[in-house]
Amino acid sequence: MKPGLGRGLDSLLKSYDREIEETEMKSAGKKPATVETSKEDVMVDINKIYANPNQPRKSFDSEALNELAESIKIHGLIQPLIVNETDKGYMIIAGERRYRACKLAGLDKVNVIIKKYTNKQIAEIALIENLQREDLNPIEMAKGIKRLMDEYGLTQEKTAERLGKSRSAIANSIRILTLYPEVIELVEKGKVSFGHAKVLVAVSDYATQLMLAKKVAKDKLTVRDLEREVESYLGKGKKKKAKPTTTDELKEFVNQLQRKLGTKVNLIGNNKKGRIYIDYYTQDDLDRIYDIILK
Repeated sequence: MKPGLGRGLDSLLKSYDREIEETEMKSAGKKPATVETSKEDVMVDINKIYANPNQPRKSFDSEALNELAESIKIHGLIQPLIVNETDKGYMIIAGERRYRACKLAGLDKVNVIIKKYTNKQIAEIALIENLQREDLNPIEMAKGIKRLMDEYGLTQEKTAERLGKSRSAIANSIRILTLYPEVIELVEKGKVSFGHAKVLVAVSDYATQLMLAKKVAKDKLTVRDLEREVESYLGKGKKKKAKPTTTDELKEFVNQLQRKLGTKVNLIGNNKKGRIYIDYYTQDDLDRIYDIILK
């Protein structure tokens, strides 16, 4: 494995090379040994290299870049950039952070590995490389994994292979996207950890889930503390699930809304304050509800 590449990304690059090799063998009738899928460790003018405009990562930490640039000045570029040769020059497939650091270090030429990947393959590699960053918060990671699965039709098993993770890690990551928006916001801000988020998924009640998330943030609960709270809420401990405080009038109000809108309506709260949730399932459904409420 090449240093600097994630286990999943390294495996993906090798699988793409095999696909290219097999395709070129079939079209040209060549033997495997005569098919060139890449040019390894070639020195290229840095001014001929450019970033992938569709790279998911748009921001880079300036302090970390300067530190990497100083390291490159002393030790050189240890891990070559991976690029595709185009009419414009060489587009970066993997290694934009290293490329930026090389420019800061004042390098005129850098060593690259030139590949022959398709636009679809390049897009997938860029997305996977982005997911292997260490500074992603759990929600960014989960959304990226979901996007990878949706755009490339990957199962959890295939996604796990791509990212060099276990299938259970992929499943747990995606699952936290089912949390309520306010709880997701706390995870994004780092006030609720990924470990806490996994536990909170078991709580389906909105008010309880948010209350517990806020308690984690305020009281600095450990994951084990939260597990005990959730077990108690689910009826496995001494505490019992709180009884709903919705009045008969509010229940009738919800029923009337459901009949009026023709869809599921949920209300959380009491006569003083609360929230109303209106479900829709398609664009047409949303337009229909819009027309009923606002026209």
